[in-house]
Amino acid sequence: GGIRPAPAVDEHAIEIKRMWVHPAWRGAGLGSRVLRHLEALAEDRGCSRLVLDTNGVLAEAIAMYERSGYRSVPRYPGSDPHATHFFEKVQSSDPA
Repeated sequence: GGIRPAPAVDEHAIEIKRMWVHPAWRGAGLGSRVLRHLEALAEDRGCSRLVLDTNGVLAEAIAMYERSGYRSVPRYPGSDPHATHFFEKVQSSDPA
């Protein structure tokens, strides 16, 4: 998985891209761990909003995103033209 700025969405938005776990390791919780790690990286970079896209055939991934607090949104600027599902999560901004 990786992250990249998503300025077409919002100046503080980051897009999560290319989340993938080898089929032999699926179901072991690695996807959720990678997602949390990418969220932490985004937060370290001042991200207030995360976006991601996926395809409807990836039902397990969609369920994981929903369990992790992502909500379904309309297609966003810069999303993959082959994606069918779009999500966002607003990062908590606890003042220090």
